[in-house]
Amino acid sequence: VCGKPFHSLSSFQVHERIHTGEKPFKCKQCGKAFSCSPTLRIHERTHTGEKPYECKQCGKAFSYLPSLRLHERIHTGEKPFVCKQCGKAFRSASTFQIHERTHTGEKPYECKECGEAFSCIPSMRRHMIKHTGEGPYKCKVCGKPFHSLSPFRIHERTHTGEK
Repeated sequence: VCGKPFHSLSSFQVHERIHTGEKPFKCKQCGKAFSCSPTLRIHERTHTGEKPYECKQCGKAFSYLPSLRLHERIHTGEKPFVCKQCGKAFRSASTFQIHERTHTGEKPYECKECGEAFSCIPSMRRHMIKHTGEGPYKCKVCGKPFHSLSPFRIHERTHTGEK
């Protein structure tokens, strides 16, 4: 279909599943399906809690090697993704991509309720509370929902008079 060359038949067969959508490897816990068994084995760690990759600097453990590699940049200070517009540097490609949207104005995430657009998913989730009334933090006094802990804690003080 795409003409990409492969050194082995098994590599070709795994790649071919991208085009066919075939996902023959199913998670026994949640039923999620995968195109190859190594990806399923990695996914299974979300259920087992297995974290085989440990940071030599601080001992923090990770389920995935890329997560460890990203974490290690905290210790090294490495920020390989640099914005050409303003020079700001980032540890991860994803945070860099979100930052770029401050320059381009791109807002790819749209609220299905009202059409308001957002540059990143967390911003859209915070917004959705207005429509759904749901959030992981809910004020026990007045029932107001919050998506993140910090504004929730600040709000709680409005009832106690605490500063």
